[in-house]
Amino acid sequence: MNAPFQIIGENRPSRWLVTCDHATNYVPHFVNGGDLGIDAADMARHIAYDVGAAGLARALADRLNAPAILSDFSRLVIDPNRGEDDPTLVMRLYDGTLIPANRTADLAEIERRLDALHRPYHRAYDRLAARRADTVILAIHSFTPCLKGRAPRPWQIGVLYSHLDTRLSRALITRLEAEPDLCVGDNEPYLGHLPGDAIDRHALQPGRHNTLIELRNDLIATEAEQRAWADRLAPILTAALADTAL
Repeated sequence: MNAPFQIIGENRPSRWLVTCDHATNYVPHFVNGGDLGIDAADMARHIAYDVGAAGLARALADRLNAPAILSDFSRLVIDPNRGEDDPTLVMRLYDGTLIPANRTADLAEIERRLDALHRPYHRAYDRLAARRADTVILAIHSFTPCLKGRAPRPWQIGVLYSHLDTRLSRALITRLEAEPDLCVGDNEPYLGHLPGDAIDRHALQPGRHNTLIELRNDLIATEAEQRAWADRLAPILTAALADTAL
């Protein structure tokens, strides 16, 4: 089996580390023959991965001259942005869709997925984050414009953070709010701290500076849109980090 992650630019010199926890909708063959039992349309939407986030993460890493790590398995197989004891680690129902291959996943099956996918991803993430003493983690995610049965989300971009460390995220929000055409979510479309999640594990607990960007996925559906947003965000991120003097 191939590594359950991709590393780009490992030797790049920037203190930034770009991460993408939900980069693909790939289901490894060892998980129910590579089929979770849901249709292709569901596998193509946000429940299976963060649409557009991988391309944005790669483009931002290029512009920041930074390394990047991207997962290579669907969040529906096992979610690398959840702690091992999180009840949503393996979802059985997500935004109205039942996940048949997960409904019968017992503790042994979850342990198998942890060993094959989740733990190797986090070991590689640990290694990249530790390459410099002053690493800054930039986590890239995307969100759907509207959950089933819910109101449309008004934000183009959200910045998520923990109350335990607001420094870089608050500086970034200030910079983004100065952009006249942006509706910016401050810990929207959801709160940014979940104990045991990737930022908690790799940034908050070790004391690394960090921020998490959520872009609305209809805005980064194409490679051209991903590149355009990377062009826009890279100088804003650089300025926000300088603002903090961290």
